[in-house]
Amino acid sequence: MLVLYSLALFLALVVAAPWWLFRMATSGKYREGLSERLGRAPKRVSSTGNEPVIWVHAVSVGEVLAASRLIEELSSRAQGWRVVVSTTTRTGQKIARERFSPDRVFYFPLDFAFAVRAWLRALRPRMVVLLETEFWPRYLSECRRANIPVAVVNARISDRSWPRYVRLRFLWKQLLNSFALVLAQSELDAARLTAIGASNVRVGGNLKFGIRVEKQAAVTEALRKNLPPGVKVVVCGSTRAGEEEVLLNALPSDVVIILAPRHPERFSTVENLLLQRKAPYLLRSKWIESPTPILGGTVFLLDSIGELASVYSLATLAFVGGGLLWPGGHNPLEPAQFGLPVVIGPNYQNFRDIVGRLSHAEAIAVVDLQELQDTFQRLLTDEYGARRMGERARKVFEREAGATEAAVNALLAIVGVRG
Repeated sequence: MLVLYSLALFLALVVAAPWWLFRMATSGKYREGLSERLGRAPKRVSSTGNEPVIWVHAVSVGEVLAASRLIEELSSRAQGWRVVVSTTTRTGQKIARERFSPDRVFYFPLDFAFAVRAWLRALRPRMVVLLETEFWPRYLSECRRANIPVAVVNARISDRSWPRYVRLRFLWKQLLNSFALVLAQSELDAARLTAIGASNVRVGGNLKFGIRVEKQAAVTEALRKNLPPGVKVVVCGSTRAGEEEVLLNALPSDVVIILAPRHPERFSTVENLLLQRKAPYLLRSKWIESPTPILGGTVFLLDSIGELASVYSLATLAFVGGGLLWPGGHNPLEPAQFGLPVVIGPNYQNFRDIVGRLSHAEAIAVVDLQELQDTFQRLLTDEYGARRMGERARKVFEREAGATEAAVNALLAIVGVRG
């Protein structure tokens, strides 16, 4: 089956090659890290042989942020060990290098035997830790072949992915039945993972409850100094296509709106939207060079990666995008930690457990398009009610933030480290 899988993957890459080559030539998006994806381990990352290695794989920005405290705790408590981090996306790579230094960060290999084996030889990991459901068949097979224990943390199977896993569960069972540990986000995720053959599954909670802003971003401090006293600030984070226009139409004209699109390739698209609307706006990348006072009614376009969580601390009200016009949603806990009233759309399938806990505590507003404007108006005028809602959100965040420590303890037990 692995031979057939590898053949299918190879054929898919050949068919898609013209598109990939075009994207590499025009944007450079997939050119970066290509040699690493093909199995070349640079000296800055390769194991020296003097220290045991734990390999953590976090796909993109969200997974890197969720795993940050876990990685830091592993590094701190496993004295004499080296924790290295791989990502798949360029944005994830950027954040990981900033947080963990470039000599510990690299691109995850393509799922071919030659590339995976090259990295396993270079790192010689004593344990692999996967975030969520990064189940690559060849990678898992090669780890088993090399007797490397594989653990999965923050594991989940989304509603959209679940039917595909069920249809192929006879294949997944052969790959997932030797996991050293699987820490699922919720009871539902644990049941789904067990049903498709994963072994050693238990509920470990959600690492995203432990994402804390320990240090304010430079842009946050600059904004704080240049916002007029008493102005209301609405931070709209992780927005996707179409949501920015809806939000601009629904929000009052006298507030400062901070827009943070989810994907960097959309920064210019959103700027063009602001130009078309003739909206007064500031571009973070230009404004930060010479900060000026920001007046009410201004739209501040946060065209950067990794600063949104910190910028939420400035908000009067937060909107978390991705679930208004699109399925899935994004993490409402980033603003919740600051005691903010949080508004999200109705399509939050990827964060059902988190939203459920916040909803149970009446700590979040889940609204559709028709309710959006009235909800903004209510939360911006009813300051007492909004403050109480935000306080309840902060309490939920604090109460659920123990998953990281439990995960670290469980992972260290696998490799016999007492930290």
